[in-house]
Amino acid sequence: MLISPAYAQAASPGGGDFFVSLLPLVLIFAVFYFLLIRPQQRKVKEHRALVDNLKRGDQVLTSGGIFGKITKVEDNTVNVEIAKDVNVQVQRSTIADVVNKPKPGTAAPAAGTGAANTNTGGGFMGKLFKK
Repeated sequence: MLISPAYAQAASPGGGDFFVSLLPLVLIFAVFYFLLIRPQQRKVKEHRALVDNLKRGDQVLTSGGIFGKITKVEDNTVNVEIAKDVNVQVQRSTIADVVNKPKPGTAAPAAGTGAANTNTGGGFMGKLFKK
């Protein structure tokens, strides 16, 4: 005989193997959820909030790359002035960004600060050595 009886009897019932084989699929789904699905849902939620808060006078950037100023806000569309006496009507969802508003969490620069005042010892190295 080529196969000993001990090897033939070593086979165990397949009850625990199903969960072990399912574990990699569950881990792959978890990685996809946290790295792809969840950030995309957050981005869609932020864009929806941005579109809902559009108002007259906002400087906007459309998804087509056109900068303009909102002159009229309607239910599903906005009128955007892209040049003097040149108005286009665009769908609200095509507004990619509001340009003139500071992003949440960023402070607007104080009056009197600008490009001429960039070397003030700020940043990581300035804090480290405290000029």
